[in-house]
Amino acid sequence: MTKPDVVVTGIGATTPLGGDVASTWDAMLAGRSGVSKLTQEWADQLTVKIAAQLAVEPSEVIDRVRLRKLDRSEAVALIAAAEAWADAGLADAGLDKERLGVVVGSGIGGAQTLLAQDDILEASGARRVSPHTVPMLMPNGPAAFVGLEYGAQAGVHAPTSACATGAEAVAWGLDMIRSGRADVVIAGGTEAVIHPLPIAGFASMRAMSTRNDEPEKASRPWDKGRDGFVLGEGAGILILERADHAVARGARIYARLAGAGMTSDGYDIVQPHPEGTGAAKAITKALRDAGVDKADVVHVNAHATSTPVGDIAEIAALRSALGEHPVLTATKSMTGHLLGAAGALESIATILAIRDSVVPPTINLDDPDDALTMDVAAHKARPLQIAAALNNSFGFGGHNVALLFTRP
Repeated sequence: MTKPDVVVTGIGATTPLGGDVASTWDAMLAGRSGVSKLTQEWADQLTVKIAAQLAVEPSEVIDRVRLRKLDRSEAVALIAAAEAWADAGLADAGLDKERLGVVVGSGIGGAQTLLAQDDILEASGARRVSPHTVPMLMPNGPAAFVGLEYGAQAGVHAPTSACATGAEAVAWGLDMIRSGRADVVIAGGTEAVIHPLPIAGFASMRAMSTRNDEPEKASRPWDKGRDGFVLGEGAGILILERADHAVARGARIYARLAGAGMTSDGYDIVQPHPEGTGAAKAITKALRDAGVDKADVVHVNAHATSTPVGDIAEIAALRSALGEHPVLTATKSMTGHLLGAAGALESIATILAIRDSVVPPTINLDDPDDALTMDVAAHKARPLQIAAALNNSFGFGGHNVALLFTRP
């Protein structure tokens, strides 16, 4: 059977660089860092005292009464979804809600709610625990709230695959449309766990940067001085649509989601395979799914989190699957690592790179690792005509997702 074309007709985000897509993209192209020192009192006890916090607080967008019933991860998902929905022009499109699906995931979910309500339980007793606790902490909460907001009836799904979650959600959205289950899918990821426990846990693993005195320089993918990732928060949402459906309603089309590849390493709960074999297979699957030759992929928005092992394993995977010709970037150098939202936000950056014919920079790449044998748009944005581009996302547990976007 011929697979229907799937296109992107709307995008939305709230990130450490901006409260919407436009401000986030402008900051990326300018090479600005969203990482700052944590000023919360609880940060004093931690070895890691930096993070990439939201540029615009949810309280500036969502009214206080409603916000009290939402976990922070749910709030930012709703904010990003609202922008994407409006951007796609779906409010007055007469969409059949039985043909509308949602796939929105989170790597960790409602941890802030869980921990806060446990504090209340311990301090004040069971009667003081919020009746909204379970809907706020459940892992499918962001997807469920987005689905309710827009009346989705084709299915609401919430994949959880650590740092690959946002990209996997987009891949499952692609499958929903190709299989005939939906005409439109709201797909993406969300994360908001800047809290002492997750930070302490990651720090105990020595996975996070401790460059506390230079927050804006802490996230430095592929640099010899990298010492771990920087935790970020936010959400990214894409509106995926069957191409003929989008054309029929006169929608503006950003890009075509041409293919996706998903594999698992079967190697380690935390470390990627050092030779990047699973990641390379995901990239190859995405190429095959899209029917695109590897020579046509000229840009990659890499997963590159700024960890010593992961960054170089990805380079090995890219060389194996694509060769050394694509121009790379690592936007986590500016946004930090949004965990379950990373793949969705970086998909948006990939789409805008295609639209604007420009590769956003990788900042802080001052002393490249000797194993970095590929071309990186370092320090400043680089003009580049892009017909096809790849976005990589990998997660704890050995999850690998590659998404391939082309011009519409």
